[in-house]
Amino acid sequence: MNERIEKAYAQRPKRWVFELSVAVIVTALIVWSATAVETSGTTQNGGKIALNILSGIFHPDTGLLFNLTVQGVPYLLLETVCIAFLGTVVGAVISIPLAFLSASNLTPKPIAFIGRIIIMAVRTVPAFIYGLMFIRVTGPGAFAGLLTMSLCSVGMVSKMYIEAIEDLDVRVLESLDAAGCTTWQKIRYGILPQLMPNFASTAIYRFDINLRDATVLGLVGAGGIGAPLIFAMNSYRWSEAGAILAGLIVLVLAVEWLSTKIRIKLARG
Repeated sequence: MNERIEKAYAQRPKRWVFELSVAVIVTALIVWSATAVETSGTTQNGGKIALNILSGIFHPDTGLLFNLTVQGVPYLLLETVCIAFLGTVVGAVISIPLAFLSASNLTPKPIAFIGRIIIMAVRTVPAFIYGLMFIRVTGPGAFAGLLTMSLCSVGMVSKMYIEAIEDLDVRVLESLDAAGCTTWQKIRYGILPQLMPNFASTAIYRFDINLRDATVLGLVGAGGIGAPLIFAMNSYRWSEAGAILAGLIVLVLAVEWLSTKIRIKLARG
């Protein structure tokens, strides 16, 4: 047995030439890419800026962090959560009829195809572009962020809803139909119990995404905590930036823990 193993090991394909060639090519590409890096004027100031950033993150401005006014971190985080939550709710509600119209097992294929084209078009545009568009329409503020989150949610949530609808167990509906149930009873006892866990889990997952996107949208003036963060960084107020980042970290961890618990509960029933 040992001799056969040793013989098979000796006859193994020799790949060292290929692996060596790949390593040489990758190293050459890294060296070639490094030639485009500009370091003029950043060798000394860049190090100081990096140290200031780290110092601000580890020594946040506690006055801003625990400030309960509209300029404080708690209020800005609450505004960000409200934008993400309401945007998720509105987007999830709009996605329900759109998903039913786009499900090929419930509607004619031409209608389902048109619905999928609409959903694809909505998903194509990034959230940042939607934010800039709605700011031009409604002006800067939380309402522009709400509209942006709603429209962005429609694209992803509708796609997930369609998959859940197309995975329906039609045998349940056939059994209810054989029992003489009405259309509403079939929806109530045959469709909704199958769809609600998937719909709720998708909406919670989208809320996690919207919470992070709402932070970025603040950079363009769509409300939330993004604008104060970029202002603090541009003004080199690293302690304020550290306070905002500390609040964001705590918020994201709390929402992640809570959403995971809810999704596990929905999955296990």
